[in-house]
Order: sequence, then structure tokens, then C-alpha cells
Amino acid sequence: MIQMLRYLFFFLIVRPLVLVILGLNVRHKEHLPTHGPAIIVANHNSHLDTLVLMTILPLKLLPIIRPVAARDYFCSNRLLNWFSLNIMKIIPLERTLSSYHDDPLENISKALTERQIVIIYPEGTRGEPEQMSKFKTGIVHLVKRHPDMPVFPVFMHGLGKALPKGEGILVPFFCDIFLGESIYWTGDRETFMNELNSHMHALAEEGHFPTWH
Repeated sequence: MIQMLRYLFFFLIVRPLVLVILGLNVRHKEHLPTHGPAIIVANHNSHLDTLVLMTILPLKLLPIIRPVAARDYFCSNRLLNWFSLNIMKIIPLERTLSSYHDDPLENISKALTERQIVIIYPEGTRGEPEQMSKFKTGIVHLVKRHPDMPVFPVFMHGLGKALPKGEGILVPFFCDIFLGESIYWTGDRETFMNELNSHMHALAEEGHFPTWH
């Protein structure tokens, strides 16, 4: 029943919202993962980001797509908690550890071992509209555990204008999505982060977008 509700939500609400009302220009679709396990790494400017990423992936993959999201925000009340866990199927991330022995990556790692597709935003939180913040190195600890896991960099532009942080009204704004080739753990934190950041900046520069004020 819940799986059916999830399909209906994305097919009847999310896909028309993203593809018709919003509008997307997706570049390099051939770089989309076709199966799990995989890690999608993207910049983060809007609550629309996750809906867009889940829309551009084939609908048949919906059961295995798992966005990582902050537990304290998306599970803050009973209704939001149910929706986040069952319809969005998030992997709740504890941003504040209660014990030295807590492992914040345990559930993400478990999802990958179950051959799911995990969506991660290494910036840690939504940034200012159309500004990409420095990626945090938490992604390194995850990829080190799964060195054979493909990491797909994705750069999104325009979503921070369509629904910026702190706003509740959607402004239809055509958005561009740039999909990069997969990369893998290099065996060294600095080398991996340099490669990931290099791919992200190359995707960002591909659009030749003016600075957003």
C-alpha cells in the first residue's frame, strides 16, 4: 500500500511539477546510474533538489532511491516523519551525535550494501541561491567503506531561484541539470576530494551561467 502511494505521489504530483510547471534541461543523461548500488553527489540549494533528482532517474528505480536527510528537520513531527520515511524514503542522518560510539554513516552504508541508490549533499545544508559551498569531507568516510562504489557528480542550476531556502512559494524557473561521469575512491582523501570538486566545477562551468544576485 505504501509503495503504491509512493508511486502515485511521484507520478501524479512530483513529475508534473518538475517536468511541466518547473521545466528541466538535463545534460548528459547517459551518465545516470541504471541500477544500484550507487552514490549520487549533488550541490544543494533548494528543497526541490531531491524531487528533481528522483524524477530524472527512471521510474523503475524509485523503490531503491534513498535520499539522505537530516533527522532533526525531516522527522520533527509525526506527519512529516511518516511522509519522509515512507513516501520520500529518506535515510535519516543524525547531525548531532549523542555518543562517541555512534556511527552516523551506518544506515547509509547499509542501504548501499542492499544495492540501493543513495543521494547525498556534501555541502551539508542548503546554501544561498546558486552558490555552491565547499564540500565537506564526510563523503570520504563513506566511499572508503565502499571503494568499488560508483559516485555520480550532479550539478543543478536554477532550483535555488525557483524555491530558495526559507521560501515557501514556488516560482516557475527553467532549471539545468548537469550529470557527470562516475568516479571512484582513489585511496587518498585529498586526491578524491580534489577529483570530486574538479568534476563539480567543470559541470558548473559548462553552463556559462552569470553570477546570481
